[in-house]
Amino acid sequence: MTYREEAVSFRCDGEWLYGVIHEPTQPSRTALVIAVGGPQYRVGSHRQFVLLARYLAHAGIAVLRFDYRGMGDSSGAERDFESVGEDIRAAIDCLLQRMPMIEQVALWGLCDAASAILFYAAGDRRVSGAVLLNPWVRTDRSVANTYLRHYYIARLRDPALWRQLLRGEFRIGKALRSMRRVLGDAMGRPRASTPSLTTAPSGGSLPDRMLEGLRRFQGRVLLVLSGDDITANEFRYVTEHSRDWRRALDDARIARRELAPANHTFSRREWRDQVSRWTKEWLQT
Repeated sequence: MTYREEAVSFRCDGEWLYGVIHEPTQPSRTALVIAVGGPQYRVGSHRQFVLLARYLAHAGIAVLRFDYRGMGDSSGAERDFESVGEDIRAAIDCLLQRMPMIEQVALWGLCDAASAILFYAAGDRRVSGAVLLNPWVRTDRSVANTYLRHYYIARLRDPALWRQLLRGEFRIGKALRSMRRVLGDAMGRPRASTPSLTTAPSGGSLPDRMLEGLRRFQGRVLLVLSGDDITANEFRYVTEHSRDWRRALDDARIARRELAPANHTFSRREWRDQVSRWTKEWLQT
């Protein structure tokens, strides 16, 4: 299917936001808005957002990718994923004003953009679905346990480590201090020298607030997790160790996909293409 690409600008709380709409000649009733994880802009790592948008537009799905305030070409102060709800709303407004034939919108986000989507989606009736890739749920405890499971244990099994020890090339004192700190975080012991990541600025733990957002959102969800990614492994740790998260993810409206060899940003072509296919199939279901 043919499509056209058009640069757009729209207002958000007195600032100008810029993006690109990919508009098919005969768009389906559901469009996609790509929410950008930070620090990032509308092109995406390895041009992933551009390639995804063009692939979907060729299949008849309209897409808007845009820059938040303070990012890319958009004006205003830079902000984090906790403070982009109005930006997402303004982007949806822009898309629907330009394409009034669209009936509903799905949101697509990687890393902390997935977190931002869970904070936002339940409050906008126009949002019918969410694609969440490697959602950001970091706490001191989750990152510590993830490193213990996926780094330290694997490192102890590495023959190269033991060869370094035998040759006296390994700085064991530094490694033990690092492991002691990680073990303390894993057991939930607070560190006085650094602020805890467990409690988000607006109150409540980040995983708990994301879970609440997921529960309140009644639309469909596609969850995509990489296999070779610390953020995805943290999400697995948090959800596997929470009965409430496990129950929420067992909901029939949530589809889950695992891409075992992929890294955080799906940097290889075959990984990006697989994510694009999964997104298209899910949107067309």
